[in-house]
Amino acid sequence: MNIYRGISRMSRITSCYNRCRWLHNSSPHHQLSHSSPFKSPMEPFEKVLGCRVIYPWISRPFSSGGPQPQYDRSSVEDQVDPFSLVADELSIVANRLRSMVVAEVPKLASAAEYFFKMGVEGKRFRPTVILLMATALNVQISKPASEGVVDMFSTELRLRQQSIAEITEMIHVASLLHDDVLDDADTRRGIGSLNFVMGNKLAVLAGDFLLSRACITLASLKNTEVVSLIATAVEHLVTGETMQMSTSAEQRSSMDYYLQKTYYKTASLISNSCKSIALLTGQTTEVAMLAYEYGKNLGLAFQLIDDVLDFTGTSSSLGKGALSDIHHGIVTAPILYAMEEFPELRTVVDRGLDDPANVNLALEYLGKSHGIQRTRELAAKHASLASAAIDSLPENDDEDVQRSRRALIELTHRVINRTK
Repeated sequence: MNIYRGISRMSRITSCYNRCRWLHNSSPHHQLSHSSPFKSPMEPFEKVLGCRVIYPWISRPFSSGGPQPQYDRSSVEDQVDPFSLVADELSIVANRLRSMVVAEVPKLASAAEYFFKMGVEGKRFRPTVILLMATALNVQISKPASEGVVDMFSTELRLRQQSIAEITEMIHVASLLHDDVLDDADTRRGIGSLNFVMGNKLAVLAGDFLLSRACITLASLKNTEVVSLIATAVEHLVTGETMQMSTSAEQRSSMDYYLQKTYYKTASLISNSCKSIALLTGQTTEVAMLAYEYGKNLGLAFQLIDDVLDFTGTSSSLGKGALSDIHHGIVTAPILYAMEEFPELRTVVDRGLDDPANVNLALEYLGKSHGIQRTRELAAKHASLASAAIDSLPENDDEDVQRSRRALIELTHRVINRTK
């Protein structure tokens, strides 16, 4: 497969490189002095300067001023609906997921399928990303003497790629079940959380059961590199949750530490799943890393917007309680940015967010800071880096490939502009 095609291709790559370099080098001011004891798998993060915009919040009567930032979109004719594009295939994956979580013990089966039922499945964001990536990285197969061999190979490859989507979703849902137990949550996706409905013990066992099913499916792929990638993602989920539970005062005030934890908890699973798709497709190391970079930056952007919505959203739009993180003593990007502007806020946080008075005071500082705006700016930066990774993929004239790549870029816009 010829990856680089002449001068026009080189020009395109140079343009993408310059775009990424500008994003990394922009806004060099307001650097954090805090350092993380963890070595980050990501490049250093620069802070992004925000405009003087105060967002109106649902929970507090803050004044607002200035327009909400507008992010560049591709032209209207290039836009596609990522979810509609893989809707039929998502239905197949969803049906297979429901059949995979059947257990001999009826109560365990009911618990395991709790978030796989019709109506509470969510957007299936991760399987959508993975299925789109599978098509976006499609390689041209040289036709042998019998075209039936090509068809059989393509079908087998697609089934293996669908397995990655199923594995990823089972791991994700298992992590939600375990997180809800740890957080003592009572709602998830707009309904009662499994631990609230069936108890902590069954919720933990259901999560373990999903992980075991994911392992069985993963082993059936018989690809040691893919097994290693997904196993690493599971390890990162545990590491990230542990980091969140056991932070020191210094770590709690560090953006580096926060971003490392966010990578482990959210971005690692998406990035390693995207890389797994590339490996199963037979792509080069360079292309596999571009798939990884897309998933990493998309995952970081997704979580950063989640952190914003925790302050600006409502319980009905989020499907869980608003202000959930701060009420659990979790310091996220908006508060970290507010600390930069108001160092006295760190004293409030250090006193403990288990005290409602400290929570209210922290919200007041956040309301008069640029924390929300700057978090949105950082999310937009990572979304742009994800788009640049797709732009840098080898050229492919296939219409399905091009459409899927546009859909992956469209997803980056939807992630940073979503309201729930």
